[in-house]
Amino acid sequence: MVSGALRTRFTSLENGFSIAVLALMTLLPLVEFAGRQALGRGITGSAPLVQHLTLWVALLGAALAARSDSLLALSTQNLLPEEWRRVARISTSAVAAGITAWLFLGSVDLVRAFLGIEDQVALGIPRWAALLALPAGFLLIAVRLIRHASDHWKGRAAAALGLLIPVAFTWMLSPGGSGLVVPAIFVIVAATFLGMPIFAALGGAALVLFWNDVSPILAVPLNAYELASDDYLPAIPLFTLGGYILAGGGAGRRLMRTFTAILGWMPGGLAIVVTLILAFFTPLTGASGVTILSMGGLLLPILTGARYPDRTSLGLVTVSGSIGLLLPPSLPVILYAVYGSGENRIVRMDHLFIGALVPGIVLILAVAGWAAFRGWAAGAGTTPFRLGESGRAVWESKWELLLPVGLLGGYFGGFFASLVEAAAFTVAYALIVECFIYRDLAFSKDLARITVECAGLVGSFFIILGAALAFNDFLVLMEVPPAAVAWVQTHIDSRIVFLLALNVLLIIVGALMDIYSAIFVIAPLIAPMGLAYGIDPVHLGVIFLANMELGYLMPPMGENLFLSAMRFEKPLSQIYLSTLPYVLILFAAVLLITYVPALTLWPVRMFGN
Repeated sequence: MVSGALRTRFTSLENGFSIAVLALMTLLPLVEFAGRQALGRGITGSAPLVQHLTLWVALLGAALAARSDSLLALSTQNLLPEEWRRVARISTSAVAAGITAWLFLGSVDLVRAFLGIEDQVALGIPRWAALLALPAGFLLIAVRLIRHASDHWKGRAAAALGLLIPVAFTWMLSPGGSGLVVPAIFVIVAATFLGMPIFAALGGAALVLFWNDVSPILAVPLNAYELASDDYLPAIPLFTLGGYILAGGGAGRRLMRTFTAILGWMPGGLAIVVTLILAFFTPLTGASGVTILSMGGLLLPILTGARYPDRTSLGLVTVSGSIGLLLPPSLPVILYAVYGSGENRIVRMDHLFIGALVPGIVLILAVAGWAAFRGWAAGAGTTPFRLGESGRAVWESKWELLLPVGLLGGYFGGFFASLVEAAAFTVAYALIVECFIYRDLAFSKDLARITVECAGLVGSFFIILGAALAFNDFLVLMEVPPAAVAWVQTHIDSRIVFLLALNVLLIIVGALMDIYSAIFVIAPLIAPMGLAYGIDPVHLGVIFLANMELGYLMPPMGENLFLSAMRFEKPLSQIYLSTLPYVLILFAAVLLITYVPALTLWPVRMFGN
């Protein structure tokens, strides 16, 4: 009883702190913007404060994701028999808990290293205090990994044995030439394929490699601390929160009415409407498949009720959960421009968004076109066009329709000083629209729930970014990228063959790795290869991201596949069959994007300046 009350109180405290951090991240850029407009200056130290709040969102959000057992991982455990699933769960939790405990110890060392240094973030806040997010977050995650390992104390006790991993590597074993690297990496890879969280895989690999290189264990959390030093990263949780607020309110219903009134008269028009709605929300919610969970229950019955084939309808909702990945303000596009385009950030973010626009539309049209054809062939119903209804529907959804116009115009027109300000504007705009204009959300109850859910999602992929930064840093130290370029140039002479091999490689990567890990680990390796073959960096980025969009639909990772199976309570085999035609069509569209670079580069040349 006492334990339950304490857990409830701690949960409330944790939720409240997460809400406060995201609220402060939103308010600071808005006050900065208002101060600059009214007084000609903003808040001293606002930018570094927001950046360090991003670190807290990352670790606290990851702890929230661990609390709800939703850290990103391969979904392969669902394919195992029940008895093997329990064994895999306990063993992978043990490895993950041990790695996380090792990260905790490294974070403690990092905080201690800054204790004796008079270094401040801003406004008198010492840097060591900001760094406390790392050990606090890793400690909570380790405890929760053990707790979720099993429903029984014996299974949890077995998982807790993984805490001996840092003890062994830190105090009992000697690094450098010990012969333990290969077995340790093998264990990490095996555990990853059995469902260990992705962050533990990347973080564990980095820890083992740095340990063998006789580097201090604080090197890994020190690389993760880079999350608090980037100008663009704070925009990601803010855009995600804005998208969550819109998806949680009545925006989907209003847009459904608007697009149906305008396009519903067309043969197969309802399929086009559904694709456009999901393409509107996907870039705002992080291309995470959250649109399947939040809007799938609304859209799938509408499609089947209009006599669309069941398999076509299920496949459309599943595929469209990531269909807007290339459209602004897509988080993967931002991350690729910041981290995936090479050490010198050779791709400008605005150029990548402009270059991705036409390919993004091509992918949307490919999916919508197939679904519309299948609906037309099955005799699906249409909605007669009525000018009055169209006007009323557009007027009702005017605030949602104005958001992308205001956002893109404000950012690219120079009204906002940074992408973070644009993201904060998105949150404030969505909040005003959903809570005060339409009143679809209760400000206190609904907004708090949505904010906590958003923090958990952001943390689940931000912690991957932190681990991937450390892993990538080791690859750079070992000069792996130039060695990979030299190997490829030795074995592949033709640019066409290289592009084809790249497509095959990226589809395999998408099937085995989530998009955020791939941006940090794989993209920096292929960026110099693309330059070596004379491929424009913007075109290479669009090729990479378009292939990764396919990755959401490729087993075994296939996040959209498992989310759809869970949301609609369908067997995975049925989900695979329903998405197969769309996957083939998207693959053809990706080949078109790859071998017709003008689709990407012509808009950049026309509007890049």
